[in-house]
Amino acid sequence: MLSQLMVLFGFFALVLVSVYWVNRAVVLFDRLIADGHSAGVFLEFSALSLPSVIALVLPMAAFAAAVYVTNRLSSESELTVVQAVGYSPWRLARPVLIFGVMIAAMMAMLTHVLVPASLEQLRLREREISGSLTARLLREGVFLHPTKGVTFYIRDISERGELRDVLLSDRRQAGREVTYTADKAYLLRDDDGPKLAMLEGMAQTLDLETGRLSTTNFGDLTYDVSALIEQSGGGRRKASFVPTWELLTNTEAVAIEVRDDPGEVLEEAHMRFQNPLLCIVAALIGYSGLMVGGYSRFGVTKQIVGAIFLLVVVKLVESGVTDPVRADARLWPLVYLPSAVGLVIVWSLLWTASRPFRPKRGAAQQEAAPA
Repeated sequence: MLSQLMVLFGFFALVLVSVYWVNRAVVLFDRLIADGHSAGVFLEFSALSLPSVIALVLPMAAFAAAVYVTNRLSSESELTVVQAVGYSPWRLARPVLIFGVMIAAMMAMLTHVLVPASLEQLRLREREISGSLTARLLREGVFLHPTKGVTFYIRDISERGELRDVLLSDRRQAGREVTYTADKAYLLRDDDGPKLAMLEGMAQTLDLETGRLSTTNFGDLTYDVSALIEQSGGGRRKASFVPTWELLTNTEAVAIEVRDDPGEVLEEAHMRFQNPLLCIVAALIGYSGLMVGGYSRFGVTKQIVGAIFLLVVVKLVESGVTDPVRADARLWPLVYLPSAVGLVIVWSLLWTASRPFRPKRGAAQQEAAPA
């Protein structure tokens, strides 16, 4: 049974990860490629987002595997056979529990190590590429808007890096619009930041209030383009990037750094312990929910729906405790309430499944009386 659970878990995890990962990859593709970054950057960012996607789907995959394996054993009457030889639902739950612990170990590795490390690396890479002038500005034949109120266009870029037929429109100053055109230009770097050196061009200044247009021809003009690169918000850490030990032992300092309340920081830390527990609970609910009904030739559709409903109840409890914990850091033990509720549900289901149906005593005595 354990081997079947692991095989089905691998299948469901692969399917779910593929679905979620593709959805995120599409968003990343639109954002990165639109900014002019290469396919290599897109693949790197997609790989860095993979650990968080895997952590998201593991409980669902564990639940689906437990439901599928239990349903198959029930439909093929294998559960009926093993129960007839003396195996109780509690005894049959052992491989499911071992399976849940194994998935919880994987989840713990993700939540405590891989996900924070990948998000931190993703933050650093976002900060590095946010100021990439090559990706933001050097694109041929495209009207670019690197920042609000600025339009930039290059007709062609030579092999030596010469920009040909350049247009730069600056509308950031209220009541004034300046348009620069040049036959050729070069992108230069110095200690003060990147500069655009334009040669043989013209500057047109339009006063929007009076409608007056003035033009100035120039042989060369240097324009500071460092302000055209909008820096992303990747410079500041978030609580999800911080190692668990630091969240628990240095809560106040982390809360100040990430600009969150201490309750939010502690919730992030303890959710990294709660999520592995949720994998165990999800697997056990998937198993015990199908054990209640016993064998039926009509299938266990009702039990499957009931198990899904019980898992939704656990997730609703998780959503219900989030706001109180974030508002008051002293309530952090409530983070583990969903797992506690889930284990109570599992115990109730297995206790019910281990008590076979018995007729009422009065009816049994009437049937036993001689005719």
